[in-house]
Amino acid sequence: MSTPFASAAPYYARYRPPYPREFLALLADRFVLDGSQTVLDLGAGPGTLGLPLAPLAEHVYAVDPEPAMLAEGARLAEERGLRNISWLRGDDAAVTRLCLPRIDLCVIGRAFRRMDRARVLADLDEVLAPRGGVAVVEALNLPGDPGPAWLTVVEEVRERFLGPGRSDRSDRSDCGDWDDLCDVLAKSPLSRVETHRWDQPVRHTVDGVIGLQLSFSSSGPDRLGDRMAAFETELRRALLDHDPRGTYARTLRIGAAVATRPRR
Repeated sequence: MSTPFASAAPYYARYRPPYPREFLALLADRFVLDGSQTVLDLGAGPGTLGLPLAPLAEHVYAVDPEPAMLAEGARLAEERGLRNISWLRGDDAAVTRLCLPRIDLCVIGRAFRRMDRARVLADLDEVLAPRGGVAVVEALNLPGDPGPAWLTVVEEVRERFLGPGRSDRSDRSDCGDWDDLCDVLAKSPLSRVETHRWDQPVRHTVDGVIGLQLSFSSSGPDRLGDRMAAFETELRRALLDHDPRGTYARTLRIGAAVATRPRR
């Protein structure tokens, strides 16, 4: 059965901002990624993390419950000549049933908030190599920060088509969520936790803003249905009325938590 992300998969692959280079550099340094490691990208989507890590690893296992996401990832890997990624259908409940080799690094993006966190961390403890670890990365909402004015324009159009409470900011965690996430990590077998944060400038075109909305499960093509063309037209008009230059900037606060077993 497909998930709400099925129709959003092509837009997710194309329009979601990549994670910061600083995060990838942190992983390369922290886990000494030299092309000999095995990486698990859990809740991989179209490989937003797995694809850039593939050149640093011997093999990447990208696991996601949505076949359309896996197909997009496989297409992108083929385009980039990356042949060391296995695209596996599964979710966080399947970690110990996938017959994976020992994992040196498991990366989890925004999907972690939808997982049974305590259970998946216990399961990962079974498959991680002795010096392995987990890296979780999230985009964070900043308390009291309304963001740039153009986001309000987007939210007004979304509300007209989708109803209230459908902000695209639901794709980001607030600081309380982030603190809870770190607390769950600290109480897991991987209780040695270090955290990092970066501010990531992002610039969107009009098409980029529209594509980003279509990448969310709350406003993907399946959710909009026969209103999709009207949604695109109205959002384009509203954005250009707001700023005819057609470029829309914002800053994302990115949080990363790296968890390993305590030193003995």
